[in-house]
Order: sequence, then C-alpha cells, then structure tokens
Amino acid sequence: MPLPFYVSPEQMMKDKADYARKGIARGKSMVALEYQDGIVLVAENPSTTLHKLSEIYDHIAFAGVGKFSEFENLRIAGVRHADLKGYVYSREDVTAKSLANAYSQTLGNIFTQELKPFEVEIMVAQVGEDNSSNEIYHILYDGTINDEKGYAAMGGQADEIRRFLKNNYKEDMSLEEAIHLGTKALVALEDRPLDENNLEVAILDRRRERRKFRRISPEELKEILKS
Repeated sequence: MPLPFYVSPEQMMKDKADYARKGIARGKSMVALEYQDGIVLVAENPSTTLHKLSEIYDHIAFAGVGKFSEFENLRIAGVRHADLKGYVYSREDVTAKSLANAYSQTLGNIFTQELKPFEVEIMVAQVGEDNSSNEIYHILYDGTINDEKGYAAMGGQADEIRRFLKNNYKEDMSLEEAIHLGTKALVALEDRPLDENNLEVAILDRRRERRKFRRISPEELKEILKS
C-alpha cells in the first residue's frame, strides 16, 4: 500500500505565499498619499470600466491590486458590511479599522483553509477631520494588516515605490503636487509614461459634505498632469 503524499505545514504555507505574491506581482501598482485636504489614491489602470479604486462608505475608500474578480468580491462584501453596520448602529460606527479587521479575518481564513489563496492586496483608507486622524490600512493576501502613515503602496513593485516615496514625500502637499508625486512614483521604475488614459485617480476630500469620495475625471487629470 503506497504511503499518502505528505507536505509539511511550513512548506504548504510557503508555497501558498509564493503563489499569491507571483500573482500580485503581475498586476499594476497603486499608491495612496496624504495631502493637505485628505487622501489621494493613484493607480495604474488602462481600463475605464474596471475600477481599482472605489467608495465603500461616506468617508472610506477601497483599493485593490491583483486578480480583479477576487478583490471586486471583497469590495462588494465590504460595502454590504458597512451599509448593514451603519443601518443597525450608526454611521459613525463604520470605520476603516473595523473594515480592515473584517478583511483581515476573511483573507486569513482563505489563506489557511482554502487550497488556493486570493491573489490580491487591498487598501482601506479613511479621511479624518485633519491629517493626524487619517487612517490607511494595507491588508496582504494572508490577512496581515499594516497601518500606514503619510503614504502607502501596493502591487508588483511596491517595495521600490515605497523607497521612492520615502525620499520624495512631504507633508501638506496640494492635490496637484500629490497627484504628480503619485504618478512619478508609479513611473519611476518604468521606461514609459503614464497619462490620463492609463491612470485612475480618486480622492477622499474632507471639505466635501457627507460623501468625501470623488473620482478625478480624465479631463481634470489631464489638466493637472500638464501643470
């Protein structure tokens, strides 16, 4: 009688992590930057209909990189979670931290219990009354949460982009300065330009009433990048 094939738990987790990282590395990167009036999200995305950046709640945004179908399912689940919690309790009870914890549990369970892990990284950002109360959470494929401040990056070349932002980021930038920096960070390691046709940009603007999320249109982005 042949012995059953055995793989140690350590090797299985390593193989899953390598698989997820390779899938994410094939995707396009994105960055989040705090600026003087909130948070700006900049993603390389040639599609005009498949969004990487979305609104989850009044003052909370979602971003995903990797396999679109998987992070889209997570986005929809986040919207339902936020709507239900806001309806049952109050709108103030819906926070980026609670959403990040829920996403962490979901991705952690999938990573440990399912044969194939999700090939995604996601980000949940919340704009506060001032920059000191902004929140940016980066959730990895295995459920690990990183609490970011000032700037964050995820995707194929995130480590190199973070090094670029560390050397070039400054506090209290204008929206235009933040978008320029985010774009430069995405192209710093690429030998090709990015413009309004292959960029997706959205902001959480604390000056707006109630709903803080706003997409930057291609026309507006074109004018900003020209300036």
